[in-house]
Amino acid sequence: MTQTLLIELLTEELPPKALNNLGNHFAAAIAEGLEKVQLTDGETDYTAYASPRRLAVQVKNVKPVQADQQVVKKGPSVAGGMKDGAPTKALEGFARGAGAKIEDLKIINDGKQDVFAYEYTQTGKLLGELLEDILNQAVKKLPIPKVMRWGSSTHTFVRPVHGLVALHGSEVVPVNVLGLQSRNFTLGHRFLSDGQIVLANADSYAGQLKNEGKVIASFAERKAAIQTALNQQAGRLNATVAADEALLDEVTALVEWPVVLEAGFEEHFLDVPQECLILTMQQNQKYFPLLDASGKLINRFLLVSNLQAEDPSHIIRGNERVLRARLADAEFFYKQDQKATLESRLPKLSQVVYHNKLGNQAERIERLAAISRHIAAALGADADTAERATRLSKADLVTEMVGEFPELQGTMGKYYARLDGESEEIANAIEQHYWPRFAGDKLPEGKIATAAALADKLETLVGIWGIGLIPTGDKDPYALRRSALGILRMLMNSDLSISDVLQAAYATFPAGKLAGNTLAEVAEFMQARLAVLLQNDYPHDVVAAVLAKRPDRLNDLPAKLQAVEAFKKLPEAAALAAANKRVQNLLKKADAQLGAVNENLLQQAEEQALFAASQALQPKINAALAAQDFQTALTELAAIKPQVDAFFDGVMVMADDAAVKQNRLNLLNQLAGQMNAVADIALLGD
Repeated sequence: MTQTLLIELLTEELPPKALNNLGNHFAAAIAEGLEKVQLTDGETDYTAYASPRRLAVQVKNVKPVQADQQVVKKGPSVAGGMKDGAPTKALEGFARGAGAKIEDLKIINDGKQDVFAYEYTQTGKLLGELLEDILNQAVKKLPIPKVMRWGSSTHTFVRPVHGLVALHGSEVVPVNVLGLQSRNFTLGHRFLSDGQIVLANADSYAGQLKNEGKVIASFAERKAAIQTALNQQAGRLNATVAADEALLDEVTALVEWPVVLEAGFEEHFLDVPQECLILTMQQNQKYFPLLDASGKLINRFLLVSNLQAEDPSHIIRGNERVLRARLADAEFFYKQDQKATLESRLPKLSQVVYHNKLGNQAERIERLAAISRHIAAALGADADTAERATRLSKADLVTEMVGEFPELQGTMGKYYARLDGESEEIANAIEQHYWPRFAGDKLPEGKIATAAALADKLETLVGIWGIGLIPTGDKDPYALRRSALGILRMLMNSDLSISDVLQAAYATFPAGKLAGNTLAEVAEFMQARLAVLLQNDYPHDVVAAVLAKRPDRLNDLPAKLQAVEAFKKLPEAAALAAANKRVQNLLKKADAQLGAVNENLLQQAEEQALFAASQALQPKINAALAAQDFQTALTELAAIKPQVDAFFDGVMVMADDAAVKQNRLNLLNQLAGQMNAVADIALLGD
């Protein structure tokens, strides 16, 4: 009879940022282990539990014993097992190892040859005989970066383990894991629960922990409860919660019995930029800031306590006192920073090392300024404004606030630039020159901000690559892949060319500082990253066809990709793609320089017809390309499919007459130019 199996490890407080991942891995590994030894039927149904002091799993429909299994042990081949009518030593050894007599062996075919085999029924093992190994394997597989020992034990785990529950139904399964013998009781909340909780059975686990132990064992259930309570409390204040998923997950991993409380701070702290206050509350204190309808921070916040008290005022006051000290620090740093302008801080950047092979931040600023001037001019923006924004963009690195909160670099520069009287365009560019910071992040707004952002990422990509620090495998310590993707996304929104901006960045480094092949390698890297970026939205072969042309300007890429995708759906597309592939193969065999078609050398009706169709097609393609109507440029190709088919059916391209052969290759070269005007359609369908 199948019953629910419960496994729980009772531990010291587990690392909050890893808790949910640990719980899911632990549960999945146990379920997988049970399924592997056939102690469950079909797809295993299990529930993972993870709280600060426990990892647990409930697995439904677990058998108490394995079913008997038919086992077939294969031995030597018939040819190798018998010699002159007598068993060989190999066959005798196999029989002895299998615990069988020679006459008990059968001959079966293993798919390649006839072999001796021993077939027998293996009695199923009890759950208790198999579970210990499953648990040990599950513990070993956990993604734990650093383990620890406790007491005099030689066992290791992410945190000390003090209890092991193993229940099948209401029966304890006798196992020993991490030096602990299984039992049927656990502990509840460290402060809100008294003594042991004896579990009635495996199914009662979550209910008993909640009712008797003041523990919500399910990570997902705790998270949902916190989210609901936060929204309710915020709603009472006509506010919304400023929190990301990571903070909610971390707080969920810190409490077993969440209680959401409202607290506040003095209004004068709101004079400090709200990004500083929000970061302080979220990062240092794990509080949930509140925003009004216009997105402005208010002087109330929410906290999640792990204690339930009749009068929570002392908890609230204690948290307010701690936060007040933090906010006072932020306020002090903000006021101190205002005593010096961003421009006056620039000399200090010479004391900030950028990279030992590339110099300090002051030297880097000179490169960034030159690159941003070049890009701004190409974009039709004011180069002086772009240079000013770029020169000030790193000045906040030497402010007190950014020294305390590195995450605010750029953001604080924006605020200090405004206080210094810089234009809003420059202030925004200082903040946005770090954008996009990650995949899917917003792009810089405006040409000045774009010039500053491109300069920053281009200098990093070209410079770091040029000194040999190239990304390998999953290692990319300088985030060059991220820089490349950011550059590509910005280029797709502008008329700039890849080669031009890379050359502009390369030219700012002293001669001999970077490897000679840097530009070529980075350009190739950019094309590879472009393929990765585009394949999220377009089919692989469509991307390959368009990128085969190695586009240098990317602003028309979406239109080209959409055009090729539409062309691919035409009934003539497959045949034209195959013909293009054939054309390219023939052109590779050309033994002379290809040129214009000589109409007088066109001998057969099929090649004359193809030439006429191609000539009629050319102005249509030219007009479509001039209008950037790439779909028309491709769909017009469908009209010449009959002439292309007839040509390949009736004309021998590689004729004996050298002049005729050359002329036919010239014709195919003209055709290839038309077929590949937008993309290499030969790659469609690959």
